[in-house]
Amino acid sequence: MNTITMDNIPLGKEISYISHYQPDLLFPIPRQLNRDEIGVSGVLPFKGQDIWTAFEISWLNAKGKPMVAIGDFIFPCESPNLIESKSFKLYLNSFNNTKFDSLDVVEATIRKDLSAAVKADVVVNIVLVDSFSGRELGAFAGESLDHLDIECNTYLVTPKFLKVDGVIVTETLTSDLLKSNCLVTGQPDWASVQIEYTGQKIQREGLLKYLVSFRDHNEFHEQCVERIFVDIMKYCAPQKLTVYARYTRRGGLDINPYRSTEVIKVPQNVRLSRQ
Repeated sequence: MNTITMDNIPLGKEISYISHYQPDLLFPIPRQLNRDEIGVSGVLPFKGQDIWTAFEISWLNAKGKPMVAIGDFIFPCESPNLIESKSFKLYLNSFNNTKFDSLDVVEATIRKDLSAAVKADVVVNIVLVDSFSGRELGAFAGESLDHLDIECNTYLVTPKFLKVDGVIVTETLTSDLLKSNCLVTGQPDWASVQIEYTGQKIQREGLLKYLVSFRDHNEFHEQCVERIFVDIMKYCAPQKLTVYARYTRRGGLDINPYRSTEVIKVPQNVRLSRQ
């Protein structure tokens, strides 16, 4: 595996296409690099996973015939590392002209390599093309904030927009207006976000302005979700909180992190219409 520096990170650089299996293409990034900035160290204040879906997986069977698949990957947020997304795409591309005896061998190989890179057990599920039809579009449950007629002029993260009204509620709110930029390339990342909480009622206009304030912010997907979680906990102090974001696909991959105060099952990996 590689050691991260901003000079050797593959994202944003021209790299040769490698079509034969090469596990050392995976590039782990320590999660703590961001968590120090948001004041998270030691015991994590949240639980959760990062749910990745890869739509461009292919390899050769034992006779050299191409196989096509979609893969789901679940990374625990407790893992010391996350995977840099371009390196994951390059790694998956290295399967393209490599022969494997079965889908089970492909799954086991990817599981072994990802788990070694992030230093934790990764769940891997590879689905062949004849099962694609079962992956229907869905939608976030909850009430959208996006109809609110707010004035926005702040596009760098501003937690002071987060305020509460005092009355205790349990509600689920959603928005399709979350946008941030890649930490390395500055390219836009688009997401829908779901915020489920119990506690003092969060002022909706302020919450939406807070989400919009990520618009020029540079950070990886997983880190943005953790920042949203930590800011809401700090400024609104809910009794329970779950933040779940589903990002649009880039490079054949979508990344969908969630963080929660609760021990919950992995949320349904339902593909939104934007994805």
